[in-house]
Amino acid sequence: MSNIQITGRHLEVTQAIKDYVHKKFERLERHFDHITQIHVVLSVEKNDQIAEATIKVPHHPDFFAESSDANLYAAIDVLTDKLNRQILKHKEKIQP
Repeated sequence: MSNIQITGRHLEVTQAIKDYVHKKFERLERHFDHITQIHVVLSVEKNDQIAEATIKVPHHPDFFAESSDANLYAAIDVLTDKLNRQILKHKEKIQP
């Protein structure tokens, strides 16, 4: 498992949220095992819960996505779906 760093802005990152983020990002690592670092930032702005993440992969550009929803868990779901699509698209490009 690569290094996942979770930062909370204007919210406390509970153990339940950390576990959920780890579970969702494990799925990404099954698709692309070259991931070295994942930085997830969770924040609250007015009524929106925002999740954003940067994934570092050696010798490739970083992957970045952002998502917002009224529910933080839903925002994390959409975020991982976006990153999953980016990674799969990238894998198709680099496959000979």
